[in-house]
Amino acid sequence: MRAKLVVFPIRGKNWCFSKTIDHSFPAAPASSQSPSTLKDLWTNINVAKPINAKAELLVDYIANKMNVAWVGLERAPDKSLKKKIHGLGLWLLSRVKPSEIFLKSISKEITSVEVIYPSSLNAQLVRRRVRHIAMRGTVIHRKYFYGSVSLIPLTSALSVLPLPNVPFFWVLFRTYSHWRALQGSEKLFQLVSDSSKTSNTYTDKKKTEHKDSKSESHSSHKPSWVLRPSKELENLVRLENGQDSLSQHVIENICKIYDLNTQDVIKYERSIF
Repeated sequence: MRAKLVVFPIRGKNWCFSKTIDHSFPAAPASSQSPSTLKDLWTNINVAKPINAKAELLVDYIANKMNVAWVGLERAPDKSLKKKIHGLGLWLLSRVKPSEIFLKSISKEITSVEVIYPSSLNAQLVRRRVRHIAMRGTVIHRKYFYGSVSLIPLTSALSVLPLPNVPFFWVLFRTYSHWRALQGSEKLFQLVSDSSKTSNTYTDKKKTEHKDSKSESHSSHKPSWVLRPSKELENLVRLENGQDSLSQHVIENICKIYDLNTQDVIKYERSIF
């Protein structure tokens, strides 16, 4: 499965990194991928599997339970306590950094990435930027993952109160989110590292160079790292010539053309990482 990543400057030195939605690979229902009950979870964990596979089962089980609880809050009557908690959750989610959302979108099923960027940008600079966000993500989200895990016992103690234990569920969600972002960072860095030695396909100059790069490869597989300059994206970015940042109108056009989440892209205006 190949993922398409869109990279472009959005405000000064702030760059946007976003993954397009691939509608040809619809997500499978969560119930078919992970256990839905504690009994099923215990049965699957007891089967001889690697530690990582067992951890994935546990994380998926917790994620499913959180999704069910979130849907229940969303469907609660207006002005009820559950509806207010849902509003608080939306406000907290709006503060999650866009780089974390981007790294979470890099799933383990992805086998290659195609990076689309404005044609005026240097290809090596784009490659370094993507490698940097992947490498830094492994450091940051590993640190925050362990920090969130350490807070779970403390927040779980608040369950004795008669009110919903919002801090516990928020910390639990942040633990899951950092875990997924860490997995995405490691996967993206692996894809970049696997192809950085042999991939010269990021230029759009000559077809003969593309064929030579294939013949030099010792593997019959397609490269897992392809950089593709886009004149269309360059023209959209150049509409803001002389401005410090892209206007919301241009951002919306880019998101519409490349099927990106507009709200996540706009967050990059004020977020360095």
